[in-house]
Amino acid sequence: MPQVLKGAAVAKAIREGCKEKTQTFVERGILPTLCIMRVGEKSDDIFYEESAMKKCAAVGIRVIHKVIPETADTTEMLNEIWKVNEDDGIHGLLLLRPLPKHMDEKGIIAALKREKDVDCMVDENLYAVLCGDERGFVPCTPQAVVRLMEHYGIQPEGKEAVVIGRSTVVGKPLGMMLLKRNATVTYCHTRTKDIRAVCKRADVLICAAGKAKMVDASFVKEGAVVIDVGINTDENGKMVGDADTDDVLKKASAVTPVPGGIGSITSWLLIEHVLKACEAQTK
Repeated sequence: MPQVLKGAAVAKAIREGCKEKTQTFVERGILPTLCIMRVGEKSDDIFYEESAMKKCAAVGIRVIHKVIPETADTTEMLNEIWKVNEDDGIHGLLLLRPLPKHMDEKGIIAALKREKDVDCMVDENLYAVLCGDERGFVPCTPQAVVRLMEHYGIQPEGKEAVVIGRSTVVGKPLGMMLLKRNATVTYCHTRTKDIRAVCKRADVLICAAGKAKMVDASFVKEGAVVIDVGINTDENGKMVGDADTDDVLKKASAVTPVPGGIGSITSWLLIEHVLKACEAQTK
């Protein structure tokens, strides 16, 4: 019978580890602190911000909350970034993106100190991951995939892994992380010819296309593991992944659900990164 790879147990282990780590800092007189910076009043940003704040509160991490007017320009945003850089009491920054089009998002991100970049936005942190160096901050979603695989004993070594998606946030870094773990990695994207045939070779199929229910059983090799990182809304307003879970389960040996899979792990890894940043900055 196919296994449903829920993220709750992985998330719980991370949460408990974060609680314990925060307590060790508090006993040293240090309060781990995350700055969350939001521009404007987009509902998606507010939802994510509130979720992150609740998780910080649950483990004892302090949050400094900054809301920047949407009318602010690049110079004003750079001033806010520099304030975070110079404040030794702030250990990490979560900058909610995308920024308004009139801002130089790339330049703003580049101004952030690498050691406070807990969301892996800065080029140096991302480049390190692409080079196989995971000692710094890794993008949370690819890291969540790896942690879930470790939790369920899914070994990528020697297996063929196919990643649908090539973004710098998920697809590319995840492929490099699997390659480091000795998988044979293939990327698929909108220009891939006969994408179904390529995906059907996969022992591990990662769905990161951002297209609701794109992957059905015709994409899946018998007995493959399907990991769905997509978060989409269907025509009924229901949250769904990139995979048609019910159909995929006809062939897959295991699949992650949406919701309740990778997404439930990702935000806890951000909290873990804040503590990692705090440790590095307060040695």
